[in-house]
Amino acid sequence: MTDYDSVSADVEDEEEIPADHPRYQDLLTRHRIERGVEKGITHLQGMHAEGRGSAFDYLLGEETIPSADAAERAAAAHLLLADRPVLSINGNVAALVPGEMAELADATGADLEVNLFNRTPERIEAIADHLRDHGADDVKGLEADARIPNLDHQRAKVDADGIYAADVVLVPLEDGDRAEALDEMDKTEIVIDLNPLSRSPQVADVPIVDNIIRAVPNMTDHARELADADEATLRAIIADFDRERALEDAEKRIRSGDL
Repeated sequence: MTDYDSVSADVEDEEEIPADHPRYQDLLTRHRIERGVEKGITHLQGMHAEGRGSAFDYLLGEETIPSADAAERAAAAHLLLADRPVLSINGNVAALVPGEMAELADATGADLEVNLFNRTPERIEAIADHLRDHGADDVKGLEADARIPNLDHQRAKVDADGIYAADVVLVPLEDGDRAEALDEMDKTEIVIDLNPLSRSPQVADVPIVDNIIRAVPNMTDHARELADADEATLRAIIADFDRERALEDAEKRIRSGDL
């Protein structure tokens, strides 16, 4: 059941940010992370991670570059073709795009699974409730009855019928060691990361170098547009995507883009 009072409070707070402010998106993400910390769904370390991402987004021009949009389209195709797609959720993702992740799950038939580095039963439950408040029908991650091999920390804990069994996993705002561990499990991995040089996008099948508040809605739009596409069309989109070119384009923009 949706907690409309909580959602309404979030919307009212965000309406205080002028939409025509030149740094509107950055202010919006900062506000959502702050609210996430207050609600107990985002760890304090998430504020540092968001700050790093904000710096890279500024260098990208705070916009979705063409290669990122191509990656988002390829990601949508992967999710639509998958037998068991899963969208992984951490504290920052839950704070920044809870409703948007629920919409992406609905558009692609994917499951949502909470997976945390700083894992406590209270945080897991709080994030699951927060996702449900924003439209999620079902949330995995509470069982944690399986483990990702070769990973020693809490992010190794996953659901046996979720991330462990998935063929395609979206791992936004990821830490590199779990990205590498999932890669070793031969899963198709989609990563959203604003730093094209970090380990996560470097091992991803589809690296999306974009701000998550733009990337997830874009993926949903692509998924809805491709909902009636046949398998051949989806596979052609995937084959046409050049991951190395996407990483190179993002790095070039960051190094030489006009600010």
